[in-house]
Amino acid sequence: MTKPLNVGMIGYGFMGRAHSNAYRKVNHFFDLEYRPVLKAACARSADNVKPFAAKWGYESTETDWRKLIERKDIDLIDICTPNNTHAEIATAAAKAGKMILCEKPLSMNGPEGVKMVEAVEKAKVPNMVWYNYRRVPAVTLAKKLIDEGKLGRIFHYRAKFLQDWTISADLPQGGTGLWRLDVAAAGSGVTGDLLAHCIDTALWLNGGIDTLNAMTETFIKERKHNLTGKVEKVGIDDACAFLARFSNGSLATFESTRYARGHKALYTFEINGEHASIFWDLHDLHRLQYFDHRDQGQTRGWRSIHVSDGDHPYMGHWWVPGLQIGYEHSFVHQVADFLEGVAKGKPAMPDFRDALRTQYVCDAILQSAKEQKWVKVVEA
Repeated sequence: MTKPLNVGMIGYGFMGRAHSNAYRKVNHFFDLEYRPVLKAACARSADNVKPFAAKWGYESTETDWRKLIERKDIDLIDICTPNNTHAEIATAAAKAGKMILCEKPLSMNGPEGVKMVEAVEKAKVPNMVWYNYRRVPAVTLAKKLIDEGKLGRIFHYRAKFLQDWTISADLPQGGTGLWRLDVAAAGSGVTGDLLAHCIDTALWLNGGIDTLNAMTETFIKERKHNLTGKVEKVGIDDACAFLARFSNGSLATFESTRYARGHKALYTFEINGEHASIFWDLHDLHRLQYFDHRDQGQTRGWRSIHVSDGDHPYMGHWWVPGLQIGYEHSFVHQVADFLEGVAKGKPAMPDFRDALRTQYVCDAILQSAKEQKWVKVVEA
């Protein structure tokens, strides 16, 4: 028999759907002590949240997140709201003794993130941030190979995350669906939205970043704001590129933009070590490209590992070997790991403190771009 764990979801957009799907699927594929129950969905608009709740099977709805947190029948708060609301909601949820799953990035900036970390650690509530790409089996396999020393000493890390959806100058900023273009709601542009994913993965795979040098650009300087109806200055970064030096001495390049015509979600990373290299592409997410210099010379070359076998990370829970899984499964894996951590009293990563490391890198990127100089990353 599984123990019910009642979920209160705040937000009903893209991530609200991704998370809800994960809660509904997880116990069908993972043997867990806890079973998520979709108890309540919350959003400001009752007209919007009620159809969402009905579609996903939530038992009730709220239009005030404070009332949701006060409810005695809610065990876990899932924060799927714009970045500028994360801190207030998470802090209140922690004080109320609720478990917390929070969308990335953790906060608007490092100092705000510190207050969130202090709140959950003082309350001693399980907490986690939705950096889901760690749970793609091919990425998890990459971590395993690195930890086993297969690559040897790491020399280079390079990552990019490219999109093209904001190129039109007629696209407004602010409000539902477009809050990511409003600096007051998002805090930053591609840095906190896209590069944060790349950074979290990089810190997990390759350790901490010591110093970096960044440049950013806002290509369209003004856009109409949906909330005010006025043409206002755009404060977010449309594109960012930075150089970095990891604590292990390896060098890195990161690039992200929403102005790469033809790319909807091109996220790739490559790591070069003394013995081997690995490469991963979100567009082919079930494969890990691997090159080992120690292979016999005549047959040495890049190999494509189809990450679908039972001994690959997470895959023993799914289908027979050769049948791949997709993007949505990374969220299922994250929920499974979180629930297992709750059962064992061992936190699943990244928790708030771990996600603060990524936030500090994002802060350093924006500082470096503004001051046009190398910046040392604050340690979490």
